[in-house]
Amino acid sequence: MQSTVLERPTVGVQTPRIRIAPAVTYLDTFGPEAVRFAAQYGLVADPWQAFILDDWLAFRLDGKWACVRCGLSVPRQNGKNGVIEIRELFGMVELGEKILHTAHEVKTARKAFKRLKHFFGDQVNDPNAKYPELNALVVELRNTNGQEAIVLSNGASIEFVARSKGSARGFTVDVVVMDEAQEFSDEALEALGPTTRSAPLKNRQFIYAGTPPGPKNNGEVFTRHRTLTMEGKQLRALWHEWSCEDGVDYDDIHVQAQANPAAGGRLEFETIAEDRGTYSDEGFARECLGMWSAAATHSPIDLVTWANDAVDFDNPDTQDWESQIDSMPALGIDVAPDNATASVSAAGRRIDDMPMVEMLENRAGMGWVVDYVKAVYRKGKFRGVVIDGGSPAAPLIEPLETAGIPVIVTGAQYMGTSCANFYRKAMSSEMVHLDQPTFNTAVADARKRNIGSEGLWGWNRKNTTVDITPLVSGTLALGSIDAPIPKPKHNISNAVYGFN
Repeated sequence: MQSTVLERPTVGVQTPRIRIAPAVTYLDTFGPEAVRFAAQYGLVADPWQAFILDDWLAFRLDGKWACVRCGLSVPRQNGKNGVIEIRELFGMVELGEKILHTAHEVKTARKAFKRLKHFFGDQVNDPNAKYPELNALVVELRNTNGQEAIVLSNGASIEFVARSKGSARGFTVDVVVMDEAQEFSDEALEALGPTTRSAPLKNRQFIYAGTPPGPKNNGEVFTRHRTLTMEGKQLRALWHEWSCEDGVDYDDIHVQAQANPAAGGRLEFETIAEDRGTYSDEGFARECLGMWSAAATHSPIDLVTWANDAVDFDNPDTQDWESQIDSMPALGIDVAPDNATASVSAAGRRIDDMPMVEMLENRAGMGWVVDYVKAVYRKGKFRGVVIDGGSPAAPLIEPLETAGIPVIVTGAQYMGTSCANFYRKAMSSEMVHLDQPTFNTAVADARKRNIGSEGLWGWNRKNTTVDITPLVSGTLALGSIDAPIPKPKHNISNAVYGFN
């Protein structure tokens, strides 16, 4: 019998599948210098690590970092910590930076401290220091658990903390490293943000490094950084990602090499194959292939089912009646917590009696909503509007009622039952919706929050990275698709009332 030998790549792919960088020309970079410096102390960078350092340490004509917020997503065991160590070692010794290294857990922060302490020795004037010239720079070395720090004579320092709501308050540094960024909450970010506002060198930098967040991770900051950077909505932002595209063969050795730059070196292909046999498909995609599609979808709604429920009105094969609400619809209105955006959605029945949801409008701010609804209502296009009285949209209730618009004001109980109704109809294909990217994105990023003690839940705004007002407004509207709409409190001239 003739054996077949699968040709294996010798090493993983050394350039990221996704690299997003500012559209500016860097003056130069300290990257090669940092690589040479670290190599003197046995910390030899792989080509992919050198690639990252070139971007992290690129600077402009004015000497400022080209990238202030740098994100790195790469599967575990590839050498992410090695890149961070080179950045920290070079930044301290050669640039005199004050650095704050943060991690999700105390044990991880302490492990990073021990790795860096290896280069500086165990104490000031350590006769057994491996690198005496580095130990000679040390003026303070704190080993106390939770207060680990190394302070150098050139003014540089590095301190290690586990992230919490208040653990970083009081620090003033140039660089903040967020290791284990897949576990990084907004509360922790708010504590860390002020640490660099008075950066001693006036040249701050944030480094987010981790893996795609799993279902149980609080990865809101990391996910938002990725999303905003890829959408070009952050200034001086950078993103490196080793991952695979959707639809790939997880067992393909070349696919595995694409996501794991250290494969064939410190990370053996055999180890990846063993994990393939142990992990679920979703877990392997996220943990070993760096796939955010398997990580970022926290939505309780299955996105394949949601896509199958869509009506593509741009498709020439779609019949007119399929993409139109035939009954007089109810409208739902929702506003984001910061009033940055608002959405108006409609829900009614098609001619075949199938419930249908459609986002009518989504704009910045909320000042446009009342005039928009009045204009639509004058045309007899809907029965009335639904607004959650405890939501950021509540200030719209009075002006809408004053304008003669019939309004249903709801509460938490209504939201809970409406979310359950929306979920059930979506998952059982008992409703349709227009194929609208903004609405689809809101559904994909939706998460649950508990309401009361009766098992009800609503859409969670806090942990989302995108605008979910289309989904919330659509949920409100669908919940009142057959509900009686109250008479308007005030008449409006030339209004055409479409309700009984």
